[in-house]
Amino acid sequence: MPDDQIALRLRGLTKRFGAMTAVDRLDLDVPRGSFFGLVGPNGAGKTTTLSMATGLLRPDAGSAHVLGTDVWADPVAAKARIGVLPDGLRLFDRLTGLQLVTYAGLLRGMERDLVAQRVGELLAALGLTDAQDKLVIDYSAGMTKKITLACALVHAPRLLVLDEPFEAVDPVSARTIRGILEDFAANGGTVVLSSHVMDLVERICSHVAIIAGGQVRVVGTVDEVRGGMTLDDRFLDLVGGTTDVEGLAWLRTSSD
Repeated sequence: MPDDQIALRLRGLTKRFGAMTAVDRLDLDVPRGSFFGLVGPNGAGKTTTLSMATGLLRPDAGSAHVLGTDVWADPVAAKARIGVLPDGLRLFDRLTGLQLVTYAGLLRGMERDLVAQRVGELLAALGLTDAQDKLVIDYSAGMTKKITLACALVHAPRLLVLDEPFEAVDPVSARTIRGILEDFAANGGTVVLSSHVMDLVERICSHVAIIAGGQVRVVGTVDEVRGGMTLDDRFLDLVGGTTDVEGLAWLRTSSD
């Protein structure tokens, strides 16, 4: 695929933690304008891969390019094009929602007037206007995901990298987040998200990569990867494991 059609290009990414290799010479191309799902079992290397791809964790080997810019050779230019929602991100949660997103915009070097305009629009779109003066520490899980998404969007990135963006999110918040992401991708942005929920990825993503053992097992459009199966069945077929439950007979007995 030509470079000008690639939003995120990973080559030979490798990360070791002691004797354990979390990501093993991983290669991946994410097309521009795609809604790209990254799926894999726990410990597959998804979060480590996304952290290296966005400049949050230095790889032991390999490279990551965002829209042609080397993330580790020119991190300032690369990060200006990326919006990131890491899983379990520690926030400045003693700020209000309004203050937190404003701070994120100013940290990016944006003019204060432009930040104020965009923050107002983002909070309205995410249904957080009424909670903008509430401390983030008092937000629900869904509200916290939405305010961190606002922080990732305020500087108008061209690539969004989201680690488990729908985890612990209520259906109303999930619908709002999904609508904003679909609109972002439909207008030329690229979304990369990791998730354990195969049904979600199957419904909203245009492309998907299945990762196991720190390597990409298969990548392509959702239909190509499924190969006539459900994504869940294809995942189990590639990754292995069993869903059969043995023993626990005592749970299947009832008593008064």
